[in-house]
Amino acid sequence: MDGVTPMQTVESARGTSRAPATTRIPVVAVGLSLSSFFALTFVLCVLLGLVSPDWGLHQPWLQFLPGFTWLTWPSFFLGLIESFAYGWYVALIFGPLFNFVAARGLAGPRGGSNE
Repeated sequence: MDGVTPMQTVESARGTSRAPATTRIPVVAVGLSLSSFFALTFVLCVLLGLVSPDWGLHQPWLQFLPGFTWLTWPSFFLGLIESFAYGWYVALIFGPLFNFVAARGLAGPRGGSNE
């Protein structure tokens, strides 16, 4: 078998190895996904609040969405836009931070202690 053991890869038999693959988060995909998720969650919560108004589901929206009031069409669309914007906010902060940390090898089993 030309001195190559069955457990060796072609690269390791030749004395070369691949650089470790860096995990990267696609920020645009995360932004669109989170924004859509937050907007859909907002719509579902508003619908649930209309079906069961005694539960007081609108109270958190009043705290987290500036200018949102229960419930007018302009306020609904403002809440929808703000929910979508929060998804992009998370993606634009989290995505590059994750990519930075992953590129530096600070995360994962090789980068340091996970204890």
